[in-house]
Amino acid sequence: MPWRPEEAQRYVSPDFIHVPFSIHHGIEGESVLLFVESRFPLDDVEIQGTWSHTGPSGIRTTLVTFNKKTTIPDMTYRDRLLFREPNVSLEIHELHQADEGDYHLQLNIAFHNKTGLVIKEERTVHVTVDVPVSTPVVEKSPSYAVVEDKANVTWTCSAERGTRVVFQWLRDNVPLHHRDRYRFSRDNSTLLITPVRKEDKGSYRCVAGNAVSRGRASEPVELNVYYGPYNLEVNSGQGLRTGEVFTINPGELVFFECQADSNPPNSYVWISKSRNATVITEGPRLEVRSYKLAQAEEYLCRAFNNVTQKQNEAQFTLVVASLGTGKEKHSQDGSHLSPVAAITVSSLFVIGCMLLFFLRRTCHPKRVLMSIYNRPLSEQKRPHRSGHEDATEDFGIYEFVSIPGKMESAQASCRSLARLEPLQDMHTTIYDVIGHVPETPSQSLQN
Repeated sequence: MPWRPEEAQRYVSPDFIHVPFSIHHGIEGESVLLFVESRFPLDDVEIQGTWSHTGPSGIRTTLVTFNKKTTIPDMTYRDRLLFREPNVSLEIHELHQADEGDYHLQLNIAFHNKTGLVIKEERTVHVTVDVPVSTPVVEKSPSYAVVEDKANVTWTCSAERGTRVVFQWLRDNVPLHHRDRYRFSRDNSTLLITPVRKEDKGSYRCVAGNAVSRGRASEPVELNVYYGPYNLEVNSGQGLRTGEVFTINPGELVFFECQADSNPPNSYVWISKSRNATVITEGPRLEVRSYKLAQAEEYLCRAFNNVTQKQNEAQFTLVVASLGTGKEKHSQDGSHLSPVAAITVSSLFVIGCMLLFFLRRTCHPKRVLMSIYNRPLSEQKRPHRSGHEDATEDFGIYEFVSIPGKMESAQASCRSLARLEPLQDMHTTIYDVIGHVPETPSQSLQN
């Protein structure tokens, strides 16, 4: 059957062969398989092809020539090459560094039922050959502790074995990246910190790896940085503090603590500014007896780092004054009387005043007497029955009120009481006495 170009177009397809991986990472001394998947029926075709290698130098070498029946390897590689039929895959044993490079497959396919039709397929696979990485080791220079802002530190990471090693630096298990004071070498094996600061202290590690081995971490190395003092503060758990002023009760014994962030720890001195800058004591704690003080005195705590040669100071004023019960807690907590409580107290006060005014208007003694004097004469003369026999039940305090302009009536009442018969029962109550008021009180009151 004659060959026609339109049929060739139908058979020229990259699907006749398939290479799953275009890059293989090989390990030195081990094998690598360049797998090829054929997608045509071998019984219906004739094949012919070659595998060749192009190394880093650029020289191309034919490794094997093959067809459907015969395989001819290069003599220098025949002990290390295995050509796998029928899928034209190639396996390389005992990899060397020289085996790294590009491997080319050229394949011609001729179909039995298509006279004159030859399909050409080409694929390229890149192979790297590496040595696994050993556990890295970190070195620090200088090896001793350093002073912040005055020293630089150089870190070096190295691995005894491994090719194309990639390095990563970590501080306290957090990856480090390039910034103003951090400088890395091209392969990241060296880290320079210039200058060293307080925040650089911590545990440093190096992680090393390559294409054929996972990252392996070094043992941690500590960086000790001398710094400070920073954030100096004076505190006390007693008295009332307002800003930098402490108020304490007379006779109270008070302790003050002076603290600062520093490495190594600071030395502290306490100074009385009110006594011509006299040094009172040394150490982080100050004891003050208020009865030995004047009304107010000024103090100063000074912290000094003997290594960094830096110092810091904090001043405060101590006032001796009486603090009301609960005042300290109220002031320190910053609590205030809530609006609801204020409204409640005000309302209760107003209600109390209204009740007092009402009682005074309804129960005033003057009004009681006036109501008695103004009763009709017949009612005044009516005998009064107390409703009980024992006047001791009437025991209490009675108030006699003088009514201006009514003196005549009052005198008449007193005379009437004097004319009472001596034999009258002594248990007669005050209500009975009022019943004997002379007949003319109303007239007297009207005058």
